[in-house]
Amino acid sequence: MNAIRDTWLVFRHNTRIALRQKAGIVFGVLQPLLYLVLFGPLFATIGTWETLVPGLLAQVALFSAGLAGFGIVMDARSGVLERLRVTPAHRTALLLGRVLGSSFTLLIQSVVLLAAGYAFGLRAPLPGVLAGLVLMALLGVGLAALSNAIALTMNPDLFAPVMGTAIVPLVLLSGAFLPMSMAPAWLDAISLATPFRHVVEAIRDLFAGRYATWTVAAGAAATVVLTLACVAVGTRIFNRENA
Repeated sequence: MNAIRDTWLVFRHNTRIALRQKAGIVFGVLQPLLYLVLFGPLFATIGTWETLVPGLLAQVALFSAGLAGFGIVMDARSGVLERLRVTPAHRTALLLGRVLGSSFTLLIQSVVLLAAGYAFGLRAPLPGVLAGLVLMALLGVGLAALSNAIALTMNPDLFAPVMGTAIVPLVLLSGAFLPMSMAPAWLDAISLATPFRHVVEAIRDLFAGRYATWTVAAGAAATVVLTLACVAVGTRIFNRENA
């Protein structure tokens, strides 16, 4: 019970900080919004909003939760992390509360993007949207846990440029902007090896009102496996670095 309480306290603390820094939330979703406004009308001539918006949601997840480790870099530099190490708080709770806060921020950004999508023409059914948001929340937890672990094990000055560079090909390989079935065979094969493509395609099915499909099952499985693996790795590294 102490671990649950500590997780809640850390989550509440980090969420309050995030909500006070509204500019950070806005800038985290600004690029996908620009794609929605400037690229969406063009894409709508060859596809549908139900195809584009799930890809933009994946972009938000990769950039927002994928760069969540930047927060722990700042905490380490300011001495906050050092002070947390000497508190009686459960070490795992210090990580889980942090990544749950990052996932909550991601959900806020996702809702903002969805609202803009509906304004432009998205007509996804509510059950599909809610199921898609569940996948986004799980994905956010996993990515944030991995991001924090990476931030603890590399030069703090290199974290932002390295992660920012690594995220770009993952976004493109996910088929965020165009379905990867249109890509050459070799590129399609590489894309299939990444979990994010399966997540994007699952959300596209959900947004189209198709729930009981192999695509949705594969996307849900990929999300759960990725999240569990990332949380396990993140917890192990976080506990080791804060022993």
